[in-house]
Amino acid sequence: MQTGTYYVTTPIYYVNDNPHLGHAYTTIVADALARFHKLLGEKTLFSTGTDEHGDKIVKAAAKHGQSPQEFVDTISGRFRDLWPRLQIANDRFVRTTDPHHIKVVQAIMQKVYDRGDIYFGEFGGHYCTGCERFYTEKELVDGLCPQHLTKPEFIKEKNYFFKMSRYLPWLKQYVEEHPDFIRPERYRKELLGMLESGALEDLCISRPKSRLTWGIELPFDSNYVTYVWFDALVNYISLLGYPDGEDYKTFWPGEHIVAKDILKPHGIFWPTMLRSAGLPLYNHLNVHGYWLMRDTKMSKSLGNVVDPVRMTELFGSDAFRYFLLREMQFGSDANFNYEAFIGRLNTDLANDLGNLFSRVLSMTAKYENSIVPQPRDKTDDDRAIMNDCADSMRNYIKLFESMQIARALEAIWELVRGLNKYVDTQAPWALAKEGKTERLKTVLYVLLACMRKVALVLWPVMPHAAITMLRQLGQDIDYGQNPELIIDDEINCFGGLYPGISIASSSNVFPRIDAKVMLAQLEEESRAMQEKARKLQAEKEASAPRPQVTFDVFKSCELRVGTVLSCEKLKGADRILKFSIDFGEGEPRQILSGIAQHYEPESLPGTQVCAILNLPPRTIRGAQSNGMILTAEKDGRVVLIRPEQPMPNGSLLG
Repeated sequence: MQTGTYYVTTPIYYVNDNPHLGHAYTTIVADALARFHKLLGEKTLFSTGTDEHGDKIVKAAAKHGQSPQEFVDTISGRFRDLWPRLQIANDRFVRTTDPHHIKVVQAIMQKVYDRGDIYFGEFGGHYCTGCERFYTEKELVDGLCPQHLTKPEFIKEKNYFFKMSRYLPWLKQYVEEHPDFIRPERYRKELLGMLESGALEDLCISRPKSRLTWGIELPFDSNYVTYVWFDALVNYISLLGYPDGEDYKTFWPGEHIVAKDILKPHGIFWPTMLRSAGLPLYNHLNVHGYWLMRDTKMSKSLGNVVDPVRMTELFGSDAFRYFLLREMQFGSDANFNYEAFIGRLNTDLANDLGNLFSRVLSMTAKYENSIVPQPRDKTDDDRAIMNDCADSMRNYIKLFESMQIARALEAIWELVRGLNKYVDTQAPWALAKEGKTERLKTVLYVLLACMRKVALVLWPVMPHAAITMLRQLGQDIDYGQNPELIIDDEINCFGGLYPGISIASSSNVFPRIDAKVMLAQLEEESRAMQEKARKLQAEKEASAPRPQVTFDVFKSCELRVGTVLSCEKLKGADRILKFSIDFGEGEPRQILSGIAQHYEPESLPGTQVCAILNLPPRTIRGAQSNGMILTAEKDGRVVLIRPEQPMPNGSLLG
C-alpha cells in the first residue's frame, strides 16, 4: 500500500571537467535512497543533472577549442552516460541550459526583485574564479580563498545584490528550532557557526556582460547575467515544472544530498532565496564527507583519483556500489583503499553472502531437487533466527531512513552471518544422513525464506545482484518501476516464499578475487597515473609565464641555512613532512614540506637545508608552517637544496 511521496536530488554537477568518484558516490547514495523509498511503497522521484554556466565553463571550453555550448554538451553527456553503468536510475536529468530552467530562474529572480530583495550597487570584493564568487576579508584565510587556497583577484564593479542579510536571523532561528534540517549534526553546527560569525553579507547575484556573457540574462536588466549559484539552485524546482506542474505540487519539498564543500550555498543561499520567493523550504540537507586516498584529497594533479568506470570494469557495479555505501559513514570522510575494497568483496560478498547462497541452494538441489520444501513444526532455533531476521529488517529500515546507510548494511550482515551460523549448527547434511527429512525440510525453508528477505532489502544497494538472487529463489520480480512487495509488510511475514516452486541449483553471484594479482594490477595502474600526472604538472609549470621580479624584491627574501633537528609525517597528510629546524634564532622553527614521498623522515635529522623564512605563516591540517624549504624537481623527482659544505645555522644565501 502506497504511503506517501519522496523526492531526492543530487547537486547538479559542474561540467568544467569529467565525472569523478565524488560525483559517483553522491549519485549512488541518492539512487539507493530512491530505491529504498520505493520499497517502502512511496511514490518516488530522483533527480540529478549538470550545471553549465559561468566563468570556468568559458575558460574550459576555450582550452578545448570549443564554444561553451559545444563543451557543455560533451561533458554533460559523459555524466548522463556514466549513470547507467553504475545502475543509477534517475527519473530526471536537468541542465541549466534547458529552456524551461532558464524561464524558471528568471521568474524566481523577478519574484525576489519585485519583493524588494534585490538592489543595484557598486562593490569591491575578492573574486575566486574557482568558486565563481566574491569573498569578504573576513571569509578569506590568510588572504586566500578557503576552498582553493589561492589568492583571489580584487574586482570592483557595479552589480545586483540579493538582500541575504535580511533573512540570516530568521535562518539561524529556523536551524536552531529544526535540529534535523541539516544533518549530520556536525554540519548543522558548522552552518550555525557561519551564521554567527558576522562574515556573511548580501550576496552578489549578477555578472556584467562586459565580463561574462555565458549565463542566464537578468529579467530586469539585459546588461547582466545571473550568478551561477542563483541559477543552479533553482534546478530543484524548475525540473518539477514550477510553478504549476503536477510534479511540483506532488513532490516539493524534497531531500538534498550534497558534499560538504557546498554546504554554504545549499544551507544559506538556497533557504534564504526560497524564503524571499515565498516558497517552502526543503525537508533536509544531507551532507557527506570526502573520499580520500591515503588520507589525501583526490586530485588529478596528484594522480590519485579513482575512476568509477574502471572500478566497474574490474569488479562490477554491484560490488562498487556496495563498497562505497558500506565503507563511508555518511557525513565523515573515508579512505578509498584498494586493499580494503578487495577485502570487503572477498569477506562480505564472497565469503558471507555468496557462500550462504551457494551452500543453501546446493543443499536444496541435493536433498529436495531444487524445490522449495514444505516446512513442518518449528523449533526454538528456527524461531530465534526468524526473530533475528525481523529485527535486522527493522534496524535496516530505521537506519536507512536516518541516512545511516553503512550501519543499515551492517544490520543485514549480522543476519547473513547469523544464517551461516544457523547452517553450521543445524547441519542439514547430518539431518539428511540421519533420515530426519521433516526437520531437514524446515531448516531449508527457514534459510531460503530469510535469504529472500536479504535479497529484497539489498535491492537499493546492489540492484542487479539482488534481482539475480531473488530469481535464484524463484522470485520473478522486477523492482525497477513498481515494487510488488513492501518491506514494512515483510518484517513479520514468512509466507512470501511458496513451497513447491522451483529454485536455482547453484549460485556464484560474488566469486572470490585473487587479491595478490588484482592489487599488483591496481598498483601498477596507480603508478602509471601518478607518473602521467607528474609529467603534465611539470609541463604546465614549465610553460607558465614567470613574472619578472626586481633585484630589490629578490634581496628582500630571507634565505638561510638551517640544521634539521627532527622530522616526522604530519598527521592526516600522507604527503607532508613536519620539520623542526635550527636557523640560529634561539628557538627552532617549524616548517611543513610536501616531500614525504621522496624522503624518509628518519633520514633527515642532522642534515642541513636551505629555506626562505620571511613568508607569512600558513596553517595546513591544523599545523603551522613558518617558512618554505627549497627543493628542485625534474621528471617527478624532488631533491632538497643543500649547502655544498656545512655552514653555520642562519647563514644567508644570495
